[in-house]
Amino acid sequence: MLLVIGILITVALLILVSAPLLAPETTAGSTLPVDVTPQIDLKRRRLVLYENLQDLEFEYKAGKLSADDYNALRLDYTAEAAQLMAVSQDLEITSTEDAFIERAVVARRGRPKLDSVPDYTCPQCGFENPLPVKFCGECGTAIVPRERKA
Repeated sequence: MLLVIGILITVALLILVSAPLLAPETTAGSTLPVDVTPQIDLKRRRLVLYENLQDLEFEYKAGKLSADDYNALRLDYTAEAAQLMAVSQDLEITSTEDAFIERAVVARRGRPKLDSVPDYTCPQCGFENPLPVKFCGECGTAIVPRERKA
């Protein structure tokens, strides 16, 4: 009886382990999460760099790195972080410009739907949020959407 139970468990484990190996391959694009955007990827890469800088600082203070190695690595990490910040700012400016262009196109087409679109301008700082938000992207003030006037 124990031999039969042992064999059944072994077969079940073999099936469980081999099932992913025998499954058909998926396309490369479907393995990425749905919410990966260039902005999120840049933010993730920046966070990794910041963590690497903290580790570098710790290892230098612990005496594991020489001053020359520490300075060279620190310069490399900070230069890469600055480059990632510049790219993310360019993407942010581009997305803001795209929202402005889309609004101009809608206005030129003369669609009446433009009047019913809520305006998400911050009452505190005057920042015009391009997307529906609950809080201002610039200062964090709560946003109450107002209907745009023609």
